[in-house]
Amino acid sequence: MLRLGIIGTNWITKQFIDAAQGTGRFELTAVYSRRLAKAQEFAAQYEQEVGLFDDLHAFFSSPDFDVVYIASPNSLHAQQTLAAVNAGKHVIVEKPMVANVADFDALDAAMAAHPDVFVFEAARHIYEDNFHRVRQFVDSHEVTGATLVYMKYSSRYDAYLAGKEPNVFTTKFAGGAMMDLGVYLVYAAIGWFGVPTHATYLPTMLQSGVDGTGVMHLSYPDFDVNMICGKTTQSYLPSEIYFGKDTLRLDAPESITQMDFTTPEGTAQLAGPQEDNPMAPEAAFFGDTITSGDHAAAARQLQLARQVHQVMTDMRLAAGVKFPGDKQ
Repeated sequence: MLRLGIIGTNWITKQFIDAAQGTGRFELTAVYSRRLAKAQEFAAQYEQEVGLFDDLHAFFSSPDFDVVYIASPNSLHAQQTLAAVNAGKHVIVEKPMVANVADFDALDAAMAAHPDVFVFEAARHIYEDNFHRVRQFVDSHEVTGATLVYMKYSSRYDAYLAGKEPNVFTTKFAGGAMMDLGVYLVYAAIGWFGVPTHATYLPTMLQSGVDGTGVMHLSYPDFDVNMICGKTTQSYLPSEIYFGKDTLRLDAPESITQMDFTTPEGTAQLAGPQEDNPMAPEAAFFGDTITSGDHAAAARQLQLARQVHQVMTDMRLAAGVKFPGDKQ
């Protein structure tokens, strides 16, 4: 059984803990929050005894856990991942793993010094069965283009409009549409089609300095992919992958429940069932990979993460979306 520590006490953390413990591979044993009362309140949801921390150094030094799940604000992900690796802890860090691809340099050095440690980015959709069904379908058909969409009106946007500074709408915490939602689309594009030859981003900027919405354009040798992301607008558009006169229509690339393949002859539904907890497949993968010591599988996923963040960093900086921690 892997002993799990967590950083972050919001809804996504609870969803991951439920998924992780549901696999039978993990048990929650430690909770960190900047406020001890918040850690205690969060831990009270669970029956088992849990260590509580409000000091990050003491948390990482604790023998109470083997694996840490990090769901803090975006700009803290890289430094907390680095601290965890240096403490000899396995890491599962919410997307985006880094704010800038240059952060991988320090992480590579730490992992080289701790070769037994596993590090994963929790891009949950790439572990779902329907995500793999799309990839298999794409591999066996000639793609002529794609349009991927993920625009969701943020629950924090009204607070931003009221003059407050939610983390997801500030450069300080590496917020904005691309970092929060566009990352799902970039993962899908690279996971299905590979690394593009060229990528550009046209953002609609907010006064806080982050992108509220934006359009990404990825170029491949034989086709192009357009991607729309946003946190200030609600969209119900499907995503589509084109094969000439035929089209594969997806309800949501970040969590696929419908895959309609339409040809002149008619429409076929290709999707399989989805887990009740969408984080269950990734939790099972992380648990199995750590337990079996499968460093090759972990390296493949980390290489995909590097490709995703290289493309995102290049697009973001070229578009003029800058964060305080940018190194280039």
